[in-house]
Amino acid sequence: MNWGRIWAVATNAIRETLREQVLYLLLLFLFLLVAAATLLPMFSSESADKLIVDTGLAAIEVVGLLVAIFVGTGAIERETNKRTIFILIAKPLSRAEFLLGKHLGISLVLALLIALMSLIFLGFAQLRQIPLPWGAVAIACGFIFVKLFLVTAFALFFGSFSGALLATMVTFGTYLFGNITEDIRKLGAIAGDEGVQRVTEILYLMLPNLARADLKNEAVYGVLPPPEVLLGDGVYILAYTCLVLAGAMLVFANRQF
Repeated sequence: MNWGRIWAVATNAIRETLREQVLYLLLLFLFLLVAAATLLPMFSSESADKLIVDTGLAAIEVVGLLVAIFVGTGAIERETNKRTIFILIAKPLSRAEFLLGKHLGISLVLALLIALMSLIFLGFAQLRQIPLPWGAVAIACGFIFVKLFLVTAFALFFGSFSGALLATMVTFGTYLFGNITEDIRKLGAIAGDEGVQRVTEILYLMLPNLARADLKNEAVYGVLPPPEVLLGDGVYILAYTCLVLAGAMLVFANRQF
């Protein structure tokens, strides 16, 4: 594994992703913030500030999710359509290095995007004089990045053996179900049917528990889990990411072009 070659692929992925004008999504994020600050006080003036904070964090995740899914699932297909994949895999660059480079490049763009949205969010809160638990919000944004780090790995995994459209749908489905794995497990227990319970247990074990990286509600009230819980959740998501990337490398290594 040559980190110089991985970094070369990563820098190329960064250029390609920025060329897709993803930074214009910052305007979408700002629009969502302004809309939330305008509309939410009409429905609940007493808790409007907390609703705006919750909406801002949710908007950061949604905008980042769009980049992770659409850029990640199309990363390999774009190289195939441009025929550059044949040049790349004919060089000393291994397929594993290619995938790791793509994941690193997209993840760095996500980190930049989340950092910029966080700064916009904090500046907007200052202008609107919305009280923010700064530390809790920063940690929640960090965990949003960790969650999208895993989603990007899934996007590359599904994109390594299918077209971009199918990979997009399956990755989005994995994200949705990953956020409700605990609910799926509880549903199986409530159903009272052994077969249904067995299926829900299998789904619970197979799907990533993305709720472990969701700290938006806690950040709104400035009350986060203990450090050891945060560390355990972070290690869990990162370990799952390594597992998914390993699977993507295995599948991509055996793909015929």
